[in-house]
Amino acid sequence: MNHKLAAPVPPLGWNSWDCYGAAVTEAEIRGNAEYMAEHLKDYGWSYITVDIQWYEPGAVSSLYRPFVPLIMDEYSRLMPAENRFPSAAGGQGFKPLADYVHSLGLKFGIHIMRGIPRQAAHAGTAILGTEATAREIAHTNSICPWNTDMYGVDASKEGAQAYYNSLFELYAQWGVDLVKVDDIAASRLYDTHQPEITLISRAIENCGRPMVLSLSPGPAPVEYAQHFTGHANMWRITDDFWDRWELLLDMFSRCRSWQGVPQAGSWPDCDMLPLGHIGVRSVDGGGDDRWTRFTRDEQLTMMSLWSIFRSPLIFGGELRDNDDWTLSLLTNREVLRMQRESHGAREALYKDELIVWTAAHDDGTRYAAVFNTSNSPLPVDLNLEEIGLGGVAAGTELWSQTPAELSSGVLQTTVPPHGVRLYSFS
Repeated sequence: MNHKLAAPVPPLGWNSWDCYGAAVTEAEIRGNAEYMAEHLKDYGWSYITVDIQWYEPGAVSSLYRPFVPLIMDEYSRLMPAENRFPSAAGGQGFKPLADYVHSLGLKFGIHIMRGIPRQAAHAGTAILGTEATAREIAHTNSICPWNTDMYGVDASKEGAQAYYNSLFELYAQWGVDLVKVDDIAASRLYDTHQPEITLISRAIENCGRPMVLSLSPGPAPVEYAQHFTGHANMWRITDDFWDRWELLLDMFSRCRSWQGVPQAGSWPDCDMLPLGHIGVRSVDGGGDDRWTRFTRDEQLTMMSLWSIFRSPLIFGGELRDNDDWTLSLLTNREVLRMQRESHGAREALYKDELIVWTAAHDDGTRYAAVFNTSNSPLPVDLNLEEIGLGGVAAGTELWSQTPAELSSGVLQTTVPPHGVRLYSFS
């Protein structure tokens, strides 16, 4: 099974981290899924993902409780905490919740940490499909610097592949469509965990169910692009992204270094969209319960850069609290068509505070995103020849649906501070 078939276009979805940290409940997952089915599914949004520590009964925020007992089966596999996910009772795991998400016409995702539970290694518990125990495959010198749940798995040990196979066989039984694996694409202590990426990629192939493999956190090293492309569907090119302008500004250089890499099945990932109502129970990102701190122009800049670069779009806010403005960012059909179907995205101009990205569509449509990274309005007179778009006759600004001001091949506009003008040209 070719892993690329799991994500022929960059995934669109929702993830619980930006609003609920490690503490999301089944009711909140169901509620956001219902909103997506009603308001977003028709636009191509499909993934509902339960982020970190669904196996931790006492999780209350994005702050982890170190070395607490986790819910685990007899084969060293973490299971959903029934106090937070009541439908998991009786060993059913996430199958009832996945079935519900599927009944809405959506797809179901989960987050896992790389490795094997430390409590399994300490107890020497069994692994399905091998005589080896958790103690024997644990790489006790391979830990996550910010979470105490797991040891890495030593890929050279007998039983290492069997352990990951057993995990993904379980997830296939549950009906999982996407797995976000954390502490793997980049590490504060070690290099990228390529041996474990390979084990996981093989385990997905072995389980017989197509699953999107998403790797976190970043920044994933661009020199390993070939390894990521060969084994995963999306991988983070940044550490956790939050609603601060300096992080958004930094994303231009990250996208520049990864340009040319996005392709069917393999998507460098700019991380989640911290939009709408976030921080409900997450204290990361220098804030608490809040509406996004991005200005409206910054929100348009983020949506435009992610979309023309063809990053996956994973919304982080509490969907049920969306206002009309936030919903409009997620339901612009022309912008989503560009994200889904365009090709050849590149940075065509980088001059002081003016950055221009271009892309093309097979039907002849050309796109240009004109960004202003300065703190004041930027008048622009842009010769389209200069960015490789000579000969276009007419255009539309996709967010405002207003005609482009074109005169003899020169585009004239004023871009607001930290803002964008996103055009399609025919």
